[in-house]
Amino acid sequence: MSNRPVVYLIASAAPPVRQLDEPLALLDEAGYSVCVILTPTAATWTGPARLETKTGSPVRVHPRLPDEQDPLPPADAVLAAPTTFNTFNKVAAGISDTLAASLLNEFLGADIPMVFAPCVKQNLRQHPAYQSSLNQLSRCGVKVLEPDSITSRGQDNLATFNWPAIVFALLAESNGDKSA
Repeated sequence: MSNRPVVYLIASAAPPVRQLDEPLALLDEAGYSVCVILTPTAATWTGPARLETKTGSPVRVHPRLPDEQDPLPPADAVLAAPTTFNTFNKVAAGISDTLAASLLNEFLGADIPMVFAPCVKQNLRQHPAYQSSLNQLSRCGVKVLEPDSITSRGQDNLATFNWPAIVFALLAESNGDKSA
């Protein structure tokens, strides 16, 4: 790893997970090293080996053994994108049943910028757990992006992200601009 600040890109299994090359390139251009952590299902949707080649860091999916050293450098910022309804609510409730959820929960107690980019259908956003989780995460200092402002539908009708807007939000949080 270099002396560049480190962003942990923690991704869940929603269609934008197949587009991680874009935020990786944008963050690299902005001067960040990126470490990718995937939920187990997200790992089956994307190519962890390919992402390792792009980032130069191991892609983590599963917890390490207690006697193993963490292969990743400490994070300076966290981008949880895409974040599914499941992961969003688990983290707000403190559930750590995957490495991705565990790290997100751990970072809630750290003093580092965190941005969540939910990829959650409108009907699920009406679920009572979603609003409660949104409030909880916001109280913890997480910048939660409005899904409608960052999500569109591709020609295949699958959700796609406005990655430049998402990365801009993380950069703004990392530089202390809480208005972005």
